[in-house]
Amino acid sequence: MSRTVQMALIAGTKRLAASGLDGAARDARLLMAHVLDLAPDRLTLVMPDDLSETCFLAFEAAIDRRLLREPVSHILGRRQFYGRDFIVSADVLDPRPETETLIDEALSRPFSSVLDLGVGSGAILLTLLAENPLAKGLGTDASQAALDVAARNAQALGLGGKARFQRADWFAGVEGVFELIVSNPPYIAADEMAGLAPELDHEPRMALTDEADGLSAYRAIAAAARAHLVPRGRIVMEIGPTQGAAVSDMLLAQGFKAVRVLCDLDGRDRVVRAQAPNPHPRNAGK
Repeated sequence: MSRTVQMALIAGTKRLAASGLDGAARDARLLMAHVLDLAPDRLTLVMPDDLSETCFLAFEAAIDRRLLREPVSHILGRRQFYGRDFIVSADVLDPRPETETLIDEALSRPFSSVLDLGVGSGAILLTLLAENPLAKGLGTDASQAALDVAARNAQALGLGGKARFQRADWFAGVEGVFELIVSNPPYIAADEMAGLAPELDHEPRMALTDEADGLSAYRAIAAAARAHLVPRGRIVMEIGPTQGAAVSDMLLAQGFKAVRVLCDLDGRDRVVRAQAPNPHPRNAGK
């Protein structure tokens, strides 16, 4: 049976819409463009063309995966963040637009060294290194599979010589000090997980929740961060929208200065930033 790209696209969109998925038309277009190896904005040009049986079956398989609420980014194998494409998989948390608030804050002052705790796909660390050509960085993660994805992204972006990766539980085994520490740790409380979108079932649970109150990672990071920052070095962390006060108090209790909560574009608390005091604790009293 002969079918055009447009015919298959309409049928696929209807299947997604019938399942109650928001953005069915957008998702179908992205999946069709992926199957045809086209930029999405070029899809209109091939709508009247016949669709090969191979491409039709690949498109239908992609639609089937989306109906199971697998994120489109996982089907495509990539996600755009801060103007760059990043390889993503079920082993890493998808980079999200609201995390760009963290990037903007981190880039608001110069730095030559950066540590990313819980590096995941590498989207945060590698974006900062790409935007700051003079900087080098280290990304740590407890998941070797995530580190492998981050290393692939570093190579794909031509940043392999600027980024190092280390398997670690937060600061465990990390040596040296940095001008900037960043992190997007798991901040969803265990009792909130059941209410999340089904798509999040396809992302690593350890990147989403601490299986407790959502604040465990911040306690660990706040307690050890000053020992890994230069005097007046900065820490910038993404938070959940109700966690600004709690995380700020943790940092203040550890002697951090200039603690501030920043909102994302939707007006929700999204980032806490702070600065290490001067002098560094190990120089105190000299």
